[in-house]
Amino acid sequence: MNFLAPFALLLSGAAAVPLVLHLLRRRQGDKVEFPAMRYLLRAQQEHSNELRLRNMLLMFLRIAAVLAFALAAARPLGRLSAGGHAPTALAIVLDNSLSTSVVVEGAPVLARLKDAARAAVDRAATGDRLWLITAEGRVVGGSASAVRTALDRLEPLPGAGDLPTAVRHAVALVRGSGIPARQVAVLTDAQATAWDVDVPMEGVATTLFAPALNPPRNRAVVRATPEPAHWTPRGAVRAATSATDSTTFRVMLGARAAARGTVPPGADIVVRLDPVERGWFAGAVELEPDELRGDDVRWFAVHVGAAPAVTADPSAGAFARTALDALVQDNRVARGTAIAITGAEAARASALIFAPADPVQLAAANRALERAGIPWKYGALRNGPAGVKGAGLASVNALKWYALEPRGADAGTAADTLATVGGEPWAVAGNGYVLVASPLTADGTDLPLRASWVPWLGSAIASHLSGDAGGVTDATPGLVVARPVWARELEAPDGSRISARDARIPAPSRPGVYFWLRGATRAAALVVNPEAKESDLTRMPMPALMARFAGTTVVANSAAASFTASAFAVSGSRALDGLLLLLGLLLLVAEAVVTRARAGEHVEGDR
Repeated sequence: MNFLAPFALLLSGAAAVPLVLHLLRRRQGDKVEFPAMRYLLRAQQEHSNELRLRNMLLMFLRIAAVLAFALAAARPLGRLSAGGHAPTALAIVLDNSLSTSVVVEGAPVLARLKDAARAAVDRAATGDRLWLITAEGRVVGGSASAVRTALDRLEPLPGAGDLPTAVRHAVALVRGSGIPARQVAVLTDAQATAWDVDVPMEGVATTLFAPALNPPRNRAVVRATPEPAHWTPRGAVRAATSATDSTTFRVMLGARAAARGTVPPGADIVVRLDPVERGWFAGAVELEPDELRGDDVRWFAVHVGAAPAVTADPSAGAFARTALDALVQDNRVARGTAIAITGAEAARASALIFAPADPVQLAAANRALERAGIPWKYGALRNGPAGVKGAGLASVNALKWYALEPRGADAGTAADTLATVGGEPWAVAGNGYVLVASPLTADGTDLPLRASWVPWLGSAIASHLSGDAGGVTDATPGLVVARPVWARELEAPDGSRISARDARIPAPSRPGVYFWLRGATRAAALVVNPEAKESDLTRMPMPALMARFAGTTVVANSAAASFTASAFAVSGSRALDGLLLLLGLLLLVAEAVVTRARAGEHVEGDR
């Protein structure tokens, strides 16, 4: 027998009250006999045996009534027949997210979840309706054999999936089944990051299985990015890991191992590279394998191009010329006129543009921006100092700057904001331009005085002004992404082609680097990696996990045998609380009848 509210059994302790009262009534005081009372005492003695039996009956009736009400409050479930269960709609939600592929005590967690699900399915009978819903939302319904086949073929996802949505889908399926007996069974590794929202169960009986296993310490690559986004031709790879101890790594670029090494805990992996070849490359940062293999590698994509030809116009000032000399010496750029570092009054396409130093030149600067086809203008003058927030701009201040105002509604959405001041754009990048709100002077910004000045300038040129290389889109498996308007195919990591015709498509389920093709040429990249949160194997305590299933009573199990026994038990068993309530009421009626009869005898005796 199972109980939906087992804590209510504590009420059964009240059954001791009738017993105590009965014992107290048996206490007698000191006897004092009077001659006149001897006749009555003889009469009472004749009925003592009958009275004793009636008192015992009253005590048992009262105790039984209290126990019946206590058991009814505990909501017991049991079978009223020798075997079988009522036809049941059972939806099994099985967690096959990446985290369930971790090996614990010699076996993947997913294997334990699948075994428990099979054992539950084996209890299915004719008339039951079954579904299997996986973490990614895939549904298999029908016979027990169909669900068993799906379980046998089930593999771990390369990402997180969406378990709360899968449970909501399961609730909708059983509620729409037309079968009164409904149950949702959830099998999960109880990963805390997977259950970050409550799931309304709408009164559907819920059975939970989360095996009591201690996950191992996990090493994972949680970030891997090229710096800058485009190499011209040199660059670096920066990666972060979740390792709590030193671990070995290697960096792959294309088909070759570009670097190997050991990284201490808490430190980033930084590898500087100078590829000989040009074009788009798939890269990866790999760690030595551990119990969770799916997060030991992280992919990135980078475009390697020739060093861009850059000139520093006189309007840009001495700081620009000095920085350009450093970039040329480092082979990051070459001297030429394809790209300009310039003041706004001399703005042109393919340029990194700084605001005018003199507000008198503001009108001329805005006219030059408009002629160059740059959809922004300089607005009101602001004075600082104020901190600049943006990648590579730590400790940089704006001393004087202009508000950057888009020309037209589409200008702001078509540009990337590289840095902000006070929440407003300070540096923006668009098609063929990078626009900065401050003049490149000592009273405009202290950026040229910082160590970040030359690296930031080189990164801005490489990422936003070098050639026509497309961008990189980062995605997780299954995430819907926008297709470039000019692309019709994706090149998969194995070299095969994937047709892509819709404006928005789901990212491939297999992690790796995919390239958008313009004809037969790689023109942009789609990088698919699992969610970093899947590397956090911290478990949610069972009471907290049970609380996520709102609007129902949850039967939780940490042992597979207990879970199997509870399959079909909630919905297939008969609820006995109503019968117990009826029994309790009948016992009270019986108790009242006996009490009334005894009282009537006392009245007759008094007469």
